[in-house]
Amino acid sequence: MKDDIVEKTKKTAALYFRDVTGERPYELWKAFDKGLANDLSLFITGQMYAREKIPHPTRQLVTVAALTVLSRPDELKLHIQAALNVGCKPEEISEVIFQTCIYGGVPATNSALKVLKAVLEEKGLWPIS
Repeated sequence: MKDDIVEKTKKTAALYFRDVTGERPYELWKAFDKGLANDLSLFITGQMYAREKIPHPTRQLVTVAALTVLSRPDELKLHIQAALNVGCKPEEISEVIFQTCIYGGVPATNSALKVLKAVLEEKGLWPIS
């Protein structure tokens, strides 16, 4: 079973986090505790993100919404990149961010839109057409 989770972790990490800029959480965790970093990675990426109950684009849009409302810009950057990697369109991501202003407030929305814009600029996708 562990070999299956390791393979799912590798596959899902490659899908979500290819070409991601900036420090990945796994690298940060590993710098402090390699064993715990592996356990967290296997659970988060190999079990949670690899679940097939909802499609990967939906999962990433949900994640973008949650991180926007929680005002977590570092994690948000990572998951905006992941959302683009799994096929979400910039317009879909911005719409999800706008939707969250009702629950998280306009300042959280503005902060998230700045993160989205920076990611799109890095990827040569700005301005949105």
